Amino acid sequence: MENKLRCAWCEKDDLYRDYHDNEWGKPVFDEQLLFEFLILETFQAGLSWYTILAKRENFRKAFSKFDYKKVANFNENKIQELLQDAGIIRNQLKIRAAVTNAIAFIKVQEEFGSFSNYIWDFVDGKPIDNKPKTLKDVPASTPLSDKISKDLKKRGFKFVGTTVVYAHMQATGMVNDHIESCWTRK
Repeated sequence: MENKLRCAWCEKDDLYRDYHDNEWGKPVFDEQLLFEFLILETFQAGLSWYTILAKRENFRKAFSKFDYKKVANFNENKIQELLQDAGIIRNQLKIRAAVTNAIAFIKVQEEFGSFSNYIWDFVDGKPIDNKPKTLKDVPASTPLSDKISKDLKKRGFKFVGTTVVYAHMQATGMVNDHIESCWTRK
């Protein structure tokens, strides 16, 4: 396993390698998992992905296993409780955004049948394979992530700037940014 060539960003440790090998860039259509990545990516804004990944289980517990219906109903007492939870990122704006985003997520489901239908329609239901040769070829955002970001914001989502959206697209396999020599391409 350790002799496999991977994208250089994931060589830090087993946590990163496991995420890279088993999740990153694999198409996700499951509603709860799409919501999970949305929440995690919004909390990652301005921080390293490693910080969020290391706290992922704490986030899972704090946000009711990423059950968007439950998160949409978080009240002020729950928000205050989360602000005291040292296991997650205790940023009030991001915590409140998680609740707002859960509500917006449900509205998108009602309009499009599922969040998956909505988000995957931006790429015609199939991943965009960028085939980067090196990490330098991997963008932080694209005109498409700009477009999705703008549409999400119009629908009431918070902390969904173009970089956050592009990271969500990578995490959920809407784009494949594994470098050319990475074993996962095979």
